[in-house]
Amino acid sequence: MPAHMPDVASSAKAAVSGTLDWVGMSEIEMPLTVVADNDTPRQVSARVEAFVNLPKAHAKGIHMSRLYLALDKLSLEQPLSLQSVKGLLEEFIRSHDDLSDRAHVRFQFDYHLRRPALLSGNEGWRNYPIALTGRLEQGKLELELEVEVAYSSTCPCSAALARQLIQEAFEHHFHGEEQVDSEVVRRWLGTTAGVVATPHSQRSLAQVKVRLSEQLDALPIVSLVDAIEDALKTPVQAAVKREDEQEFARLNGQNLMFVEDAARRLKFALEEQPELLDFWLRVNHLESLHAHDAVAVATKGLEDGYQPR
Repeated sequence: MPAHMPDVASSAKAAVSGTLDWVGMSEIEMPLTVVADNDTPRQVSARVEAFVNLPKAHAKGIHMSRLYLALDKLSLEQPLSLQSVKGLLEEFIRSHDDLSDRAHVRFQFDYHLRRPALLSGNEGWRNYPIALTGRLEQGKLELELEVEVAYSSTCPCSAALARQLIQEAFEHHFHGEEQVDSEVVRRWLGTTAGVVATPHSQRSLAQVKVRLSEQLDALPIVSLVDAIEDALKTPVQAAVKREDEQEFARLNGQNLMFVEDAARRLKFALEEQPELLDFWLRVNHLESLHAHDAVAVATKGLEDGYQPR
């Protein structure tokens, strides 16, 4: 190895001067150990972006290898937690103390949870896309957790129209009969002639972003997913036997939702979580009737918090 190797980033000046908001790397592939709530620590395969700012107009560039090596050390020696993210951001700035005073990191990974079937007693894996973002500026730490949850939504308007058609079919089939035997009606309702229409439902997505207090010990992934699924009542299922599918149909029928209903349910549920400093949510009903999607967005409404856009 040569006795002295040139370091252009440190020794050269930029040909065109100017400050830069962020410089760094994205799509860094890295295994991480994640500790969420009281769940067992588990390994995930993450993609990471790491940035620092470059406020010195004449500086040629940052030291990207220092960002990577700090991430690599975290991957090997520490679980991903709110405290380890804070320490990582502090190291980003410390390793660039002559260049940068702000740092940003974002981790994206899939988190799998064992979820019970509705009735059968079986279990299966459900996957939840997660993103954890940290930003440190002038000693102030911002932490954001994002999660996406899939669920089923059944249209209230479609349900009302289907009920009307069933009523009309009943009137037509039993027209002129003053009394109808309940067993005859029960058998008739079990035929395709009895249930002539069903409401439309569709797979839907809830996207939620929350700001976290740095006082939290672990990432509240499980508790956030539970709060979302409990509010919506109809999360998509993993292991499904016939009794589970029937119960899922019942839950859909008892939880009819326009996109506005789903957004309001989620907003109420998130407002009940005092450890969440702020939140933003977007619900997407991937329409089965229309070629477009129905969307609703809501925020906590803080003056200096998340904006609806």
